[in-house]
Amino acid sequence: MSEKPYTPPDHGTSPSSTGQLMLVATPVGNLADISQRALDALRMADAILCEDTRVTTKLLRHYGISNQLIPLHDHNEQDRAPALIDRLQQGQCLALVSDAGTPIVSDPGYKLVRAAQEADIPVTSLPGANAAITALTLSGLPPIPFMFLGFPARGEARRHSFAALRAAEQAGLAATLIWYESPHRLLDTLKTQQQVFGADRPAAVGRELTKHFEEMVRGTVAELIAHFEETPPRGEITLLLGPPAAEDTGAQELDQALENALESHSVKDAATLVAGIVNLPKRTVYNRALELAKQKKNR
Repeated sequence: MSEKPYTPPDHGTSPSSTGQLMLVATPVGNLADISQRALDALRMADAILCEDTRVTTKLLRHYGISNQLIPLHDHNEQDRAPALIDRLQQGQCLALVSDAGTPIVSDPGYKLVRAAQEADIPVTSLPGANAAITALTLSGLPPIPFMFLGFPARGEARRHSFAALRAAEQAGLAATLIWYESPHRLLDTLKTQQQVFGADRPAAVGRELTKHFEEMVRGTVAELIAHFEETPPRGEITLLLGPPAAEDTGAQELDQALENALESHSVKDAATLVAGIVNLPKRTVYNRALELAKQKKNR
């Protein structure tokens, strides 16, 4: 059955009729990976909001589409949103695209969507390509549950964010973790993961997904480090880290260390002592110590 052409709302003749904001997914690499519904929407919209006009122009030219392009990115979204909301309230239909994949996911547009929703303007999504989901299906890692975490922080903040995730795992989190990363930071990120999560954690790196040189590298974190030290990564990168092994005893070890420390220390001092041993954020360890102390008191 052929897909019906997408029809935006009827603008009508009244200037007070409300338009619609359409979130249109675009290919992550292969230009053929776009739906007919998305192409119809890009043709029929009053304007297309895009992250980079050069990237979107390439897609539109490929499909013979001519339309007004309005740049919308991290640096101008806040200032541009009121005027765009005004256009929508006047009955215009605007399409929002990112450079690649599903809009809003690690891309601009969230502020505009929130503003449109608060103004009771209809917002719809035309689904399509997404690099995180594509990589997940190819990784060989457990697909459910998973957490998408955007781009990792840089420098010391990266280690702290990974340590917080490791603490969550010690409290019971068991999920495949997904990040986007730039090729020149991939090795540093993998090395930080090795320090926090261990060298033997299963992981995968998706590179240039859907493109001619698509590659999925699978192995332990240590094996991925060795691979990319020998073969420097290029292109768009999606990084996945598998969940901890079923026999992972991190949570029990944390609780045991805290219970031992609480026998002779205050909650604050016990948390400080144990945080230095388990390489976890002090605040996280303190919260767990506080919980264990309450449990002990209520026994």
